[in-house]
Amino acid sequence: MPLPLRLPASFHRLAFSNLTAQSAEQIALAAAPIVAVLALGVGEGETGLLQTALTAPFVLFAIPAGLLADRMPRRRLMAAAEAMRALALLAILLAFAAGMLALWLLAALGFAAVCGTVVFSVAAPALVPSLVPPSELARANARIELARTIAFACGPALGGVLVGWIGGALAFGTAAALSLIAAVLLAGISEPARVPMPRRHPLADIRDGAAFVLHHPLLRPVFVTQFVFNTAHFLLLAVFVPYAVHRLGLSVGGVGTVLSMFGAGMVCGALLATRLMRRLPFGTVIGLGPVTGFVAALVMALTTLVPSPYLAALSFFLLGAGPILWVISTTTLRQAVTPAGLLGRVSAINILSYGARPLGSLLGAIVGGRYGADACIYLAAAIFGLQALVILVSPAVSIARQPAPQPA
Repeated sequence: MPLPLRLPASFHRLAFSNLTAQSAEQIALAAAPIVAVLALGVGEGETGLLQTALTAPFVLFAIPAGLLADRMPRRRLMAAAEAMRALALLAILLAFAAGMLALWLLAALGFAAVCGTVVFSVAAPALVPSLVPPSELARANARIELARTIAFACGPALGGVLVGWIGGALAFGTAAALSLIAAVLLAGISEPARVPMPRRHPLADIRDGAAFVLHHPLLRPVFVTQFVFNTAHFLLLAVFVPYAVHRLGLSVGGVGTVLSMFGAGMVCGALLATRLMRRLPFGTVIGLGPVTGFVAALVMALTTLVPSPYLAALSFFLLGAGPILWVISTTTLRQAVTPAGLLGRVSAINILSYGARPLGSLLGAIVGGRYGADACIYLAAAIFGLQALVILVSPAVSIARQPAPQPA
């Protein structure tokens, strides 16, 4: 087997910028509700509105971000987005220090900061293929996802610690500094020039991206699987905490420990991804994520009969490990089969699958309120089974090796 090529310096700058940007996001997302409760004295309903403001940009601005990522240099767009996030976080810091911070201002500035996250999330997968050779796409994506999972696993805890040690204002300052570092790293990336897109109505360009995904025999089932997975995952999350306390007998610390296994699984999956993708058929790795998600849901359903926190922890570990293989393999697939000029919009369509998350949470509230947590867990297992079935009957799982890259 040929030795892997050395990843170029420009990609390493992107990978480090990804780590600092994702860490900034997770610290700020953790600090915002803590500051809202402790410093502003808000209640559960108001923190719910704050969380809505901090998640809405993924639905509202993914498509515009994808269009911009196809129309201008991606590293410049990402650097500008990180600078905007840093400014928004610094504004929170200044408002806090001046005693002028209010919930509406925290929500508005947090909304602006998350818009930077959306741009980064859309543009980064579109930028990677221009920085690394096609044979190294999977390894590069694994590096990107490993940084994201480390930030995901450690960022919330770090944000809480920073608020406790140095105060909420300086926690936002730390996040702002990390965003500025990301912006500087991005500005130094050498991005190859692309053929400029012809100027057309934005809706026509957006329609092209959506049509490419929805008519592509490989990308369409990937999108549907991801949408269904997000629905099931957030249905499970909606009821797990009260279920864990009342049925599994966990303390607050125990609940946190079980939930942390999700991040541990993500890190392990990201570390193993490159090796698995070199040893297994490409389509097999794509199928592993949804199947592992279904197995994890069955393990969680087993806790209704055998109420063991160890089974719950195993379920969350599998929910992290398998789907991160899915993210890495399907990102690589998307990069390989999509023409370079469409990558931003296609990445944006992928981000829209996050819109299933509030749907899953709402489903959990309705079913859980009427029939109880057990019914939600069984329903989640059924939906996880559906997403596994969607991908297993698709041509994606029969791919022997990574497809050849498409011309621009």
